[in-house]
Amino acid sequence: MRILGLDLGTKTLGVALSDEMGWTAQGIETIKINEAEGDYGLDRLSELMKDYNVEKIVLGFPKNMNGTIGPRGEASQTFAKLLETAYNVPVVLWDERLTTMAAEKMLIAADVSRQKRKKVIDKMAAVMILQGYLDSLN
Repeated sequence: MRILGLDLGTKTLGVALSDEMGWTAQGIETIKINEAEGDYGLDRLSELMKDYNVEKIVLGFPKNMNGTIGPRGEASQTFAKLLETAYNVPVVLWDERLTTMAAEKMLIAADVSRQKRKKVIDKMAAVMILQGYLDSLN
């Protein structure tokens, strides 16, 4: 069973995919979206869902540090409902606090330039979200 990991931003959607055994997460791509206009890249997501026979989605759920849900968390909840309706698969909201910051630190440690980091940060965050979920299952 393949699981898709997503990191929702206002302009990009980071995408990661599990291996067939559900042990590891790999970054797939970053999809350009426009949240303000309701363009969430569903056409591209549909292709990925079919190509990889995805049976579950893990979506980053950005809570505030005190555990409350702010505007970005609400946006993730709305997007989760949209995904469940569009693809008829379970969507798990996964606490993603600090994943983007951790991904950036990892890329800095790997000496990735600022320009290149900007292009892959959301994909890396999606990997960290999905890997955290996969690790919780084992």
